[in-house]
Amino acid sequence: MPGFRRILLAAGTACSIFAYAGGSLAKPLDIVFVNPGKTGEVYWDMVAQTMQAAGRRLDAHVEVLTSERNYRTMQELGFGVVARPDKPDFLILSNEESAAVPILEAAEAAGVKTLLLSNTLIGEDAARLGPPREKLKTWLGDITTDLQTAGARMANALIGVARAEKSQSPDGKIHILGIGGDEITPASIARNAGLKLAVDAAPDVVVDRLLFANWTQSEAERVTANYLGWASRKGIRPAGIWAGNDPMALGALRAAIAAGLVPGRNIQVVGLNWSEDALREIKAGRLLLTDGGHFLLGGWSIVLLRDYADGCDFAAVSPRVEVKTSAITRDNLASVGDLIRMRAFDRIDFTRFRAKAGRCGQYDFSLEALISSLSLPEGVAD
Repeated sequence: MPGFRRILLAAGTACSIFAYAGGSLAKPLDIVFVNPGKTGEVYWDMVAQTMQAAGRRLDAHVEVLTSERNYRTMQELGFGVVARPDKPDFLILSNEESAAVPILEAAEAAGVKTLLLSNTLIGEDAARLGPPREKLKTWLGDITTDLQTAGARMANALIGVARAEKSQSPDGKIHILGIGGDEITPASIARNAGLKLAVDAAPDVVVDRLLFANWTQSEAERVTANYLGWASRKGIRPAGIWAGNDPMALGALRAAIAAGLVPGRNIQVVGLNWSEDALREIKAGRLLLTDGGHFLLGGWSIVLLRDYADGCDFAAVSPRVEVKTSAITRDNLASVGDLIRMRAFDRIDFTRFRAKAGRCGQYDFSLEALISSLSLPEGVAD
């Protein structure tokens, strides 16, 4: 009997490998995403939309539950999913403000497989629960972006332009305002660390303030106006404003214009999100760049789970998948601008991003790979 069982297991494994190598989809998937953002919040809407576009390509139905930036609601929604009699194949969560941990633990007890997106465990939670698949067996892993490198790239772009345009203050230093989202979300901490990394390597640069604007345009406009008033009284010439997301960058732009500055000429502003509004400001020459592409984590998460379900486990390399972001500037705006403005995510051939047979866990989610995967918009001939 044991020998017969081994033969069955070997046959099952061989069939799984054969099916995956043939590119077939094992079965339709039922996936639930508990969205931590608000309805109409551009970034999280785009995360959900790329998930659903990937699902249409990869035979996965993606249900989106929106918590409206209320983390008690987020937990209630998550608990509700894991308590369902008809449980989904996978549950995708984001550990915003470290609120996902109780859901992860409830999912473990209920046998629901989970994936963390954008924000993973930090601090005491990470120490207590360890890495994915250790204490929590159903926590398959996480997919995040290298936002520290993004934060540093944004700062270095500001510094490079300021040096080229000789935007030093009378003290000979390049003065920058930093605007962070918050002090506790992992994605914010990483971006802010990138800013510090770049500035620490630049002895001619000073961050006068790192202020927090709760990710919003209105608060960023207010703190920027206060900073610019202070800088004027101190005789400081601000060279640039580093903003941790696009809405805050847009608020900074408004405050700079109200203060009589000309963004893109005598002050530079950078943001992060690849949002439509930011692309418009880049085209107009007022915003230096928007880093990002991390809303595509939504689509990439479905690629990982489709591969996992079909027997090609991304943990063959690591249960923690980190995706690089890229900067959109006036130089490369034309290649992806329409995709983002129109949210035409069905143009992305997500099947092309699946791991190749024998190379499970190896992915190319780069900007170049994205551009090469796009079909032409309807009505455009080759």
